[in-house]
Parts: sequence; structure tokens; C-alpha cells
Amino acid sequence: MKPTAIAVALLIAAAASAGEFPRELNAYPGKTPKLDGVISPGEYDDATTFDNRGWVNTFSLTTDPKDLSLKGYVKHDGKRLYFAFDVTDDVLYGIDIPRWIPEENPKTHDLTREGFPWFGDEMELLINASNAWKDNEDSVGNGTDWQMVCNLTKSRKGGIGVGGLLEGEPRSRESAWNTYQKWILSGAQEAVAKKKPAGHGYIIEWAVNFDPCLEVEPGKFYTPAMGERKVGLNIALGDIDEKERGEGNFAHFHHEDWFAGGPKTRTNLRDFGTLWLRTKR
Repeated sequence: MKPTAIAVALLIAAAASAGEFPRELNAYPGKTPKLDGVISPGEYDDATTFDNRGWVNTFSLTTDPKDLSLKGYVKHDGKRLYFAFDVTDDVLYGIDIPRWIPEENPKTHDLTREGFPWFGDEMELLINASNAWKDNEDSVGNGTDWQMVCNLTKSRKGGIGVGGLLEGEPRSRESAWNTYQKWILSGAQEAVAKKKPAGHGYIIEWAVNFDPCLEVEPGKFYTPAMGERKVGLNIALGDIDEKERGEGNFAHFHHEDWFAGGPKTRTNLRDFGTLWLRTKR
């Protein structure tokens, strides 16, 4: 029996994707941006742009771009991967409203493994550099696969009130926590998060060193000399507003939109989308 056209198309799509979710981005080589929390004119003209329309919602569905929306950029300079996020958000937690604490965790803002690094207005990057998985596992927390957080109002380097990078998941794994903290303190990953001087929202600029954060094979980190490469990718856009706006959601989250995956599977490596590391346009 010959395979149908649909079956063939599905096989081709599976071969082309890193994760199994059918959404992808291209990171082309470009000029090195300045990480200052400002998207300057022309700074990302050589980047791929994207937005959060059609992303998967974990909590309340995002329906109004003035409430929450995103214009994103991605590129690399041969040594580092760069993301920039221009977020429109009508209410900034800890800035426009008090820093309230959810009942689920009185230690929400502790900068320890007991805290919630992703609680607040934030972006998360999840990378599966090896493009491999066995079942429905999440990130281990090393150069092969990881999940990191950039929060608008707290960070490892700046503390409470200063935006930047925080150790992500799995916080339960001490080795992951230690690896993430080492990356932040050494500059292997850097991010700047700033409120927009005009309008509602904020800017995040984020840099990820190929070495040690994109371990595509054991002991080998991506370089353009390897040619074009696909890695698994997910991105989260988190939004905390007034407590009552998240009524019925875990920790009273208002929105959490994901580039790929399902509401309960978005952190599974197999449910990531694809990021192509391109060597030229």
C-alpha cells in the first residue's frame, strides 16, 4: 500500500522539526547588538522577527494586544545567540501595582530554590541544543537542554527591584541550579530588562553564548563551522497583573503564552518548536 500524500507530508514535517510542535524560527548571522534594554533604530534590522499571535495559552486567553503582546527578534553573531523582546503590557507587576504574594508560595520572591523565579512579568527561554529526547522529559539543566528566566523586577545580579536573569527550571535539581547560576555570574548568559520610558510595557535583550550553552553533541558546542543546525526551542511570555484578574488560575497568573507545546506539555522537550541556526541568508 502506497503512503498517502498526507502521511508523506507528516513524515517530511517531522524530519524538518527539532521538537514535534510545527512552529519554527530562523536565526541568521548579524551584527552584535548592544545589551542595554533599548531597541535602537536599525539594531535588529538583520534579525528574524516574530510575535505571540497564535501562541498557546496556559492560563487566561490573551485577546487584546494592549493587554499583552510581543514583538520578538532573533539572530546570532557567530559566537552568541541574541533574542530581543518588545513587550506591550498594560499593567507592570511591582511597578504599576504592589508586589503581592500568591498563597501558593510565601517565599515567592526569595532568590533561592524555594522561590518562584518566573512570578512577575517575564520571558523564559527553553533550548534543547542536542535535539534529542526519549519520552516526555523536561530539561535537565545543562548545556544540552535548559530553561532560564528573565524577570522584569528581580534578578540574580541585581536582586529584588532590578530586572534580569534568574535560575529557571528544574529548580529541584541542584546541579541545574548551580549551572544556571554559574552561567549568570560568568556572563555566559546575559539579559537586560527595562520598563519602556514611554508607553506601557518593557524591553528584554538576551544573549546566550554558544559555549557553554549550546551543547549540540557531548562536549561539542555549536559553531557556524558545523553548518546549519536545528535545535529545540520554546519561549514563554508571563504576565502577572492585579490578583483578581488571575482568579481561578494557579498563583493568580493572568497570562502565560507559549511559542510551542500544549497547556500541560509545553516544557516537554518533544513538544518544543524549532530554531534553525543558519550560516547565511
